[in-house]
Amino acid sequence: MKNLTVIIPSFNEEKAVSDTIIKLKPFSEKHSWKIIVVNDGSEDATKTILEKFGFIKTMCHKINRGYGASLKTGIGAAETELVAFYDADGQHNPEDLERLWLEWNDEDMIVGKRGKGSYIDLSRTPGKWILSITANFLAGRKIPDLNSGLRIVKKDIIIKYLHLFPDGFSFSTTSTIAFLSDKRVVEYKSITTNKRMGKSSVRQLKDGFNTVLLILRLITLFNPLKVFIPASISLVLLSAIYEIIWGYIYSPHLRLLPGALLTFLTGIIIFFFALIMDQISQIRRGSIK
Repeated sequence: MKNLTVIIPSFNEEKAVSDTIIKLKPFSEKHSWKIIVVNDGSEDATKTILEKFGFIKTMCHKINRGYGASLKTGIGAAETELVAFYDADGQHNPEDLERLWLEWNDEDMIVGKRGKGSYIDLSRTPGKWILSITANFLAGRKIPDLNSGLRIVKKDIIIKYLHLFPDGFSFSTTSTIAFLSDKRVVEYKSITTNKRMGKSSVRQLKDGFNTVLLILRLITLFNPLKVFIPASISLVLLSAIYEIIWGYIYSPHLRLLPGALLTFLTGIIIFFFALIMDQISQIRRGSIK
């Protein structure tokens, strides 16, 4: 069994972080886990609370840099072969983390899939559903839990991708897409989550929109043909339909409509653009593998 470092990003979590660490402590002692808490520029009593725990390693950002930036800081400081991401807000249970670790079987990443009995924030359900549909289509497979905050990953693999990941809350989502797109071994195990303590700092509309954009950017990097080829084919077919319906039925005196020609040429340009993007993608991905 490989050594594990548990990374806990924390921003204004004075109501939950102490309880989270106390619950993790016996599991850390039992399995010799390391715990790194990254205080992400908290403006409340989080820093003072963390100073009371001598058995953890605390790292501080002078300003709030984001959830993803905190994970990057923790990953860079970890000295173990495996790193785990664990929320500070009381959502996760240490028993679930222990089970994921014990069931780890040399996967590149193992993710906690929120299952029966997990707390669900209904206000976020529509946005998560839309985001999941988008991600499933772009990744080419059904993703059981796109943005679960509880996961274990090999440090030597994820560190190669860090420059691609955002500093905000989209880190979990984009890391999932990146690993799946690059054919990494990702397994899902059922977990149960609790209602978070304190107020979430996630801005649903803005962060959700940014996540969709980030997914599109990652797919463009890892599989650009998935994005551009359907667009190219659609434009070519649209030009043919436009020419047939409008040209031959409504304007039989015109044999080549300018609009149809422009749409057709746009589709062809996008097709060749996709081939170029695919070559660039292969070159950039070579450094990751």
